[in-house]
Amino acid sequence: MDILPHLCYDNSGDNVKAVGIICEYNPFHNGHLYHINKIKEMYNGYKIIVVMSGNFTQRGDVSILDKWDKTELALQYGCDLVVELPFVFASQSADMFAHAAIYLLSELQVDVLVFGSESNNIELLKNLAKIQLEDKRYNKLVSTYIEEGISYPTATSKALFTLTGKRIDKSNDILGLSYIREIYKQESEIEPICIKRNNDFASRELSGNETSATSIRHALLHGEDVSNYVPPKTNQKLTKKLYFNEEYFPILKYKILTDCFLDKYQTVEEGIENRLRKYMLTSKSMEEFILKIKAKRYTYNRINRMLTHILVGFTKEEAKRFKSPEYIRILGFTYNGQKYLNEIKNELSLPIVSKFTSIKHHGLQIELKATIAYASILEEEEKIRVIEAEYKNSPIMY
Repeated sequence: MDILPHLCYDNSGDNVKAVGIICEYNPFHNGHLYHINKIKEMYNGYKIIVVMSGNFTQRGDVSILDKWDKTELALQYGCDLVVELPFVFASQSADMFAHAAIYLLSELQVDVLVFGSESNNIELLKNLAKIQLEDKRYNKLVSTYIEEGISYPTATSKALFTLTGKRIDKSNDILGLSYIREIYKQESEIEPICIKRNNDFASRELSGNETSATSIRHALLHGEDVSNYVPPKTNQKLTKKLYFNEEYFPILKYKILTDCFLDKYQTVEEGIENRLRKYMLTSKSMEEFILKIKAKRYTYNRINRMLTHILVGFTKEEAKRFKSPEYIRILGFTYNGQKYLNEIKNELSLPIVSKFTSIKHHGLQIELKATIAYASILEEEEKIRVIEAEYKNSPIMY
């Protein structure tokens, strides 16, 4: 577990305080840079520890840039340590995504979590999280609303509104609630702090200086210039090969139409597999296919995650094996990030993975499988490079 075996430190006077960020950086944009700079302003001298999804994201999207490019950008723009949120958690619901991210940040002894919020009301979010955990009426209401045929996120928002008169239905607030709830459930000492989110997380329209990642991806898909909305180093990265969900449609069509047991895959509920086959046969694009499947109960993101699990071949049996993260995989660090790891390494209960082959773990094998799926649209030489990077790359040092 020694990250820097060739260096020794006198840690007696070190301040190891750290701020956590949970992110996807898909792609890293001006709003993300504002977030980091605000943290530096609020917590001068603290290390910035990032838990980041890799080549697939919580919304079920492929990452427009690969995990190594995202790591490099995070380090270049002020983060000290980038840790991978494993695919088996990163591609799941907000609750599972939050559970794993908070678990890793707690293990890494982060003092504060700073996240974006539309409401920017941390006390409100804390109170609502406590209601979700402690008020027995909440779960009963959620179950009732789901039985009426609405989606889980909508049901949770409606239940809270029924109990409190407060409406929480924006993406960052919903994720923030999940983070706070996990902090309470895990009895973590992390202090949650929110900062104002200045744009519509889900909007496809470019706007202002700090537009959403969704709008940037949509613009890039249609060949539009996004240089006003991303930092210069991100703009340079965006000149290379980018990954879009639509490119995986032919592979998904083959898998869905030829696999007789689609319900074995994680998040594919029994009964929907017939709809998947029916509409895949006549659909000409990923967007058309998802919109045909989409319903009150099945949100766009939920279907997207379902398709990601089919693409990767991630099964329900595999998912059962993972309750919480069982290792800490380092994607990159600065000198200060290395130093921080060495200061806390003896207090960690999870093994540190700085080389893919340093431990044998089923989660890492699924990570490799996810990268193989991610690289499947590439030309052969580039495909080999991306796949080999998964098990050959050492953490990026910046």
